[in-house]
Amino acid sequence: MPRTLENSNSLKNRAKKVVPHMTGTFSRAAPSFVEGVFPVYAQSANGSHFIDVDGNEYIDYLMALGPITLGYNYESVNHAIISQLKEGILFSLPHPKEVELSEKMCEVIPHADMVKFEKSGSNVVTGAVRAARAFTTKDKIAYCGSGGVWHDWQAAMVSRDNGVPKFNSELIKLFDYNDADGLEQIFEDNKNEIAAIVLEPTVYDKPENNFLNKVRKLADQNDSLLILDEIVTGFRFDLGGAQKYFDIKGDLVCFGKGMGNGLPISAITGPSEFMKSFDELWVSSTNNSENISLAGTMAVINEMQEKNTIPHCWNMGKKLFDGWNQIVSKFDLDAKMYGYPIRMHLQCFDSNKQESIAMKSLILQEMVKSGIFMSVLGPTFLCYSHTEKDIDDTLHALENACEFVTKNVKESNYEEYLEGTMPKIYLVYEN
Repeated sequence: MPRTLENSNSLKNRAKKVVPHMTGTFSRAAPSFVEGVFPVYAQSANGSHFIDVDGNEYIDYLMALGPITLGYNYESVNHAIISQLKEGILFSLPHPKEVELSEKMCEVIPHADMVKFEKSGSNVVTGAVRAARAFTTKDKIAYCGSGGVWHDWQAAMVSRDNGVPKFNSELIKLFDYNDADGLEQIFEDNKNEIAAIVLEPTVYDKPENNFLNKVRKLADQNDSLLILDEIVTGFRFDLGGAQKYFDIKGDLVCFGKGMGNGLPISAITGPSEFMKSFDELWVSSTNNSENISLAGTMAVINEMQEKNTIPHCWNMGKKLFDGWNQIVSKFDLDAKMYGYPIRMHLQCFDSNKQESIAMKSLILQEMVKSGIFMSVLGPTFLCYSHTEKDIDDTLHALENACEFVTKNVKESNYEEYLEGTMPKIYLVYEN
């Protein structure tokens, strides 16, 4: 039966009248995909699959932009949420769950003496930066990452920077991953002015030439704090995060996304000497200690511990990663996955060796028509609910897509075969 997007398109037209850019998150908006071919609105989800508002089912590899680490509609997490809902969502006093979850996170996260909860990845990285500035009495930040934190101190570095005071950009010094010399030059050029290095332990590139240890050493030598942005790597690379996976110590470490399996929760962890800075800072909000998210996150971490879920995700990811690259090589298409089996990214190059979003869009267009949902602009994620059958079905759809591309496309005219609009590449992937 042919797929229809009638309900999706109807809702999109209604949203255009009442919602800026049609939704609250840029990366979910229709222009982030091949508009006209990809679904626009989801209705329900279970495990590794979701169903759109027209009843079409998809194997999902965007995982709600990364937070779904166990799976959608996950039973033990649902049970914890429902149990807490019956007791209450928010009170005039703290709830024991805040203490219990803090103790649990100190147990599983390296170098964590204390925990501060927030509601988004943006909030915790911003809060950690404020704490570092207060602790060091310095103002500038050396930053390296995917640009996924959007509050005012850092929004000066992204394209959508209207409304951000211009002086903010003077406080942010950028360096590239694996460029320890570039980071060292920042310290040379800004002596005694760098409060913190803000770093994602990895995005897709592997650390080279002892890079992470060099970053740690430069922070120590210059009396700066090392803030690790583990919004994506935390509870995905390892239960103890990328700190444990790469054996790198952060002074303040920020978590979000996967810790809550979709719940709105994030956290800052670290040694007491740094975390106690929050005693004197206004990093506080009414809903930070909302109890449904605390209870659900406790269930997420317990499930990860009891079922050792993360190795399964690595195994399924490796099956997809290796199988994908074998298939595109067989069809002589430069359309390989790179990165990590747990967080990979499709990169396509045309016959002129130029990166081609059009080629990538065409491959993923053909796959979404077969019920495989991957982001053109964002990463590919695995969760505990992905099965070997999911991977096999995905690779079968890829084979069909590659056959279509090699049969039809001549002289890199990929865009001619798009049945919808090219994604707007200025839309960035969010943390």
